[in-house]
Amino acid sequence: MKLMYIIVRQDNESDVVNALIAEDFRITKLATSGGFLRKGNTTLFSCVEDNQVDKAIEIIKNECGQSQKIQVEMPINLPSTAINYTTIPTTIEVGGATIIVTDVARFERF
Repeated sequence: MKLMYIIVRQDNESDVVNALIAEDFRITKLATSGGFLRKGNTTLFSCVEDNQVDKAIEIIKNECGQSQKIQVEMPINLPSTAINYTTIPTTIEVGGATIIVTDVARFERF
């Protein structure tokens, strides 16, 4: 048995959840936010049999797609000037999903 931690953008959450549920995966959902862009995302938890991990990952890939590079303006501090901050253009990756799979020592469902 494996525990999957699945972190997806809020935009993809309902598609991922619906696709996993349609394939009989059970999901627990937590609303979370990312540390870098502070954008909303969702962390999903699912306990799956070892032989179901690849199937779940394939479903998530199909719903989330690949990450994309975007341009953002990142704030930086300039303490030596009268202006407290400015921004610089930066390229970052967004989208896709982050998946962590761990072993489960014990699992019970009531």
